[in-house]
Amino acid sequence: MTHTTPPSATGPALPPRRLFITGTDTDVGKTLVSAALLAAATRAGYRTFGLKPVAAGCTWMASPDQPQQPQWCNDDALLLQRFSSVEQPYTSHNPVAFQAAIAPHIAARQEQRPLHLDQLTQVCINSLDNAGANFELIEGAGGWLVPINTSHSLADLAVAIDRSADRQPLEVILVVGLRLGCINHALLSVEAIRARGLTLTGWIANSLNPSMVVEQDNLDYLTEVLSQQRIPLLDHVPYQSTLASPDDLSIQQAVDTKAEAAMMASQSLAAMFRE
Repeated sequence: MTHTTPPSATGPALPPRRLFITGTDTDVGKTLVSAALLAAATRAGYRTFGLKPVAAGCTWMASPDQPQQPQWCNDDALLLQRFSSVEQPYTSHNPVAFQAAIAPHIAARQEQRPLHLDQLTQVCINSLDNAGANFELIEGAGGWLVPINTSHSLADLAVAIDRSADRQPLEVILVVGLRLGCINHALLSVEAIRARGLTLTGWIANSLNPSMVVEQDNLDYLTEVLSQQRIPLLDHVPYQSTLASPDDLSIQQAVDTKAEAAMMASQSLAAMFRE
C-alpha cells in the first residue's frame, strides 16, 4: 500500500478540516476530486484520511492491507485508501460495500443488508476516530439526496456526522460535472445543501467531455451566479483522456489510472491549503 508521508511540521499546527464531497450526479468526478484533495492536503502537511461510507459496485478480491483475506472492494474506496496518509484497513475506509453497481438502498435490499442512519453514522464516526487524522474527507455516492433507505438519504448522513462529534464543522464541496443540464443540477444541489444548514465551502467544475458545446459559457454562468451567493469556484479540473479507458480494465488498473489523474488534478488544488 503506497502512502505519501506529510512533511514534518515546522510552523504552527494546521487547523483541522472535515470535508464532505458530493456531486451533481453520479460519475461527475467526486472520487477524482476527493483523491486530489487528499494528495494536496498531505503535501500541505496534514494527516489525511478518506472515507467512503457506502460503495455499490464491488469486486471480490484481496485488499492491499489484507492480501490473504479476500473481501468486497470498490475501486473508488481503494483510491481513497491509497491517497490517505494515515494507514487504516480497507474496511475502515469503506465500511459498507455492496456487490452490484446500483443505487445503495436497492443494493441493500437485494443483499438483505438494510442501511440504518444511526448505525451508519456510528460506523463512520468510529472510522474517523480510529484514523485520528486532522484532515478528514468523506465522499458521498451519486448526488446529494441519494437514498440509503425510504426515510433517509446521504444528506441526512452528512448532517448526522456534522452534529455527532466535537470536531470542526463539516464543509461541503460540490463537484459539478460539466455537461448538458449541469446548470440546473448545480443550482438544485446548492439549494438542497443549504437547506440542511451545512456550510457549502465552494464548488469544483470537472470537464467530462473534450468537446462539450459551450462548456465555457456554462462555466462562466455558474461562476457568476454562485459567486453572488458567496460560493466560490475552487478549481476547474480539465478533461483527462486517461480516464476514458476501456471498461475491461482490472480493478487495480482502474485504480492506477485514476491515481495518475488525481495526482495531476491535485496540483491546482494546492491553492486551497495555502495561508
